[in-house]
Amino acid sequence: MPPNSAEPSPPWWKFGHVWLVISGPAVVIVAGFVTLYLAVSRPDHLVSEDYYQKGVEINRTLQGDAASLAPAVQGRNHAATGVVPAAVAVPVKP
Repeated sequence: MPPNSAEPSPPWWKFGHVWLVISGPAVVIVAGFVTLYLAVSRPDHLVSEDYYQKGVEINRTLQGDAASLAPAVQGRNHAATGVVPAAVAVPVKP
């Protein structure tokens, strides 16, 4: 078969598989620019200036009386050892 007798092939953009291959990276590039726009146009807000003081205050409230944790500690020990703890009177804060 002589090479000049074949019909000319259609242009590359008329093949569907070409667009399938091109569309994946094109979508990723567009998504990257959208992400860049969102990152630049909406900057993160800074942590409050007195973040350390707020953390110290939270720690002060969490350092409550050890008696307030007694039921939890007894329950955890009971689960670990299998020994039923004796009832301990825990004072109630007013």
